[in-house]
Amino acid sequence: MNAGDIVRIDPRRPLRLAVAPDGPPPGRMSRLARRALLARFASLDRGRLVLLEGGARHGFGDEADPLQATVAVRHPWAFAAIAFGGGAGLADAYADGLWDADDLVASLRILLAAAERSATSGWIGRVGALSEALRRGFRRASGPPGPAAPARSELGIEFLSLFLDDTLSYSCGIFEHPRATLREAQVAKLERVCRKLDLRPGQSLLEIGSGWGGLAIHAARRHGVRVASLTRSRAQHAYATARVRAAGLADQVEVLFADYRDVVGTFDRVVSLEMVEALAGRSERETYFRAIRERLADDGLALVQAITVPESRASRRERARRESERVVFPGIRIPSATGLLDAAARASDLRLFHMEEIGPHYARTLRAWRERLLARWDDARALGRDERFLRAFLYDLAACEAGFEERYLGDVQLLFARPRARRAPILAALPPPALD
Repeated sequence: MNAGDIVRIDPRRPLRLAVAPDGPPPGRMSRLARRALLARFASLDRGRLVLLEGGARHGFGDEADPLQATVAVRHPWAFAAIAFGGGAGLADAYADGLWDADDLVASLRILLAAAERSATSGWIGRVGALSEALRRGFRRASGPPGPAAPARSELGIEFLSLFLDDTLSYSCGIFEHPRATLREAQVAKLERVCRKLDLRPGQSLLEIGSGWGGLAIHAARRHGVRVASLTRSRAQHAYATARVRAAGLADQVEVLFADYRDVVGTFDRVVSLEMVEALAGRSERETYFRAIRERLADDGLALVQAITVPESRASRRERARRESERVVFPGIRIPSATGLLDAAARASDLRLFHMEEIGPHYARTLRAWRERLLARWDDARALGRDERFLRAFLYDLAACEAGFEERYLGDVQLLFARPRARRAPILAALPPPALD
């Protein structure tokens, strides 16, 4: 096998660098970077990584490990970009076509495991953290709009429609059986949210972060509730409003261009799917939970779905925040579940009633999005998206998938109750016990 055998996107098309390198040929720094990376890969204790460069072939890790990937270095500058640029350099080098892999997700899972192991050795501070690529990736590929930066809507509904299902849900689906389609998973997620909230006809529901209108329409149509859905995106406001009207639900659903902090009134239920990640730190999260409490009836329920990292990684990432803000959108914080619960306790009388981790479903959701995007690659190009943008977006989806596969990232549904709420317990369906 040689580097030419690596399939970039379509086996019918030869790989070309998305960006032609300029400047002087790689020099001493690139050679130093190469030696440093090869030395680091030599200590892999998870996965099998094969590195191809020119006519050379290097193997690292356990050949028997089922997690395997082959990486082709297309240009020597890739070594310096990765070694000195860290996670962002790794992502940018891929977008530029400087390296490729036969299995992008597997290669990133191996590198993520190596980065996690290196976090305690000090090496990660010298070459950067792959975890920051995941932060950067999640912000672009799945990051929710909020008061600080409504970037998701800026991708455009035409582009998003290429890989989302027709619910236009841009958050984690729930695959209830092995053969579930992406659409079935997203509908299952919407229905699961509504059932946890114990929605009843005639109730009022406040949605913080409308997305493209999928949840509001589902809740109104299937459960007969009245919905006020908030967004800070003009594009989402216009599109979701049109969808509501087309569904004949204009008398039940109102999409508002408004900040959640400016809403008045009391609602029976509140829901917010993957919006809290856009809030910058503990103070804004406390403001968010305070606002939920102020809008929620004394016997009300609120469901917050959020992408998370484990508490130990959250504190480590916060220490690296200043470095990461050179390359990611400033102010973005993926919280820990502990941090969210702490913010809710500090700012409100909301009580945790039920918590469910659905993160493993996100890896499958992201894989479905990635495969659908690959199948519509030429259509994306026809929309004016150039090769570098598409490779960067593909990388981000793969990096997020790797993060969820490795349990570096999680996704939780937190159901909160006000003190007077009397919802029946939510019991999980467990498989029958094994017989002796």
